[in-house]
Amino acid sequence: MKRSIKSLQRFSLKETDGEIGKVVEFYFDDYSWTVRYLVVETGSWLSQPKVLISPKALLEPDWEHEEFPVNLTKEQIENSPDIDTDKPVSRQQEEELSSYYWGSEPDEHGAGIFGMMPSDLAATVSADDLVEQPPNDVSNNDPHLRSTKEIIGYSIHATDGEIGKVVDYIIDDSNWKIILFVVETGSWLDSRKIILPIKWIKELNWENSTVVVNVTTNSIKDSPEFDDSRPINENL
Repeated sequence: MKRSIKSLQRFSLKETDGEIGKVVEFYFDDYSWTVRYLVVETGSWLSQPKVLISPKALLEPDWEHEEFPVNLTKEQIENSPDIDTDKPVSRQQEEELSSYYWGSEPDEHGAGIFGMMPSDLAATVSADDLVEQPPNDVSNNDPHLRSTKEIIGYSIHATDGEIGKVVDYIIDDSNWKIILFVVETGSWLDSRKIILPIKWIKELNWENSTVVVNVTTNSIKDSPEFDDSRPINENL
């Protein structure tokens, strides 16, 4: 199914001993637009205020009760490497996490898959699950994971003018890929919310906080309005 990132930010993470914490944001790969980590606020039980949990550590989600069961114990999480979640995560930090959780480095595509033993991974992870290889000119130690909160508020520019600002994302929960932006258009289009496919992105400028899409403003004037009170699939 398709789900809004904002709708998942209130979910609880639970394991057999109880609640681990609440999901507050997500880290995604800025080349493949795949969510690689849930950022979980742990509360008072853990000295680290936030920890990173891979979607690969999740068991079957309880969508009705807004819970993500995980196959990790509190002890595993408590002893995990301390990562500053307020900064982009580097390849080197992913290797540290992956080595801790299941004794090896991330796979050759750079995917931070943990929470399972290597023998389990062979049976559950196909080639399609792996994150795409970053371009060759990117150093292995360069940050390549971004927070979903970082792009909220970025300006969206068409080829001939500004469209609006990013207010949310839509993901496919079968593979955790971000597939759509939710954009608030502002007064030029009656302050609507519309959706734009990620594949339309021509350029993403981190320094100027802008996203350029390869369409004209005129081509999206008749776009259907996004209604966040309705199920996501009815908006698509």
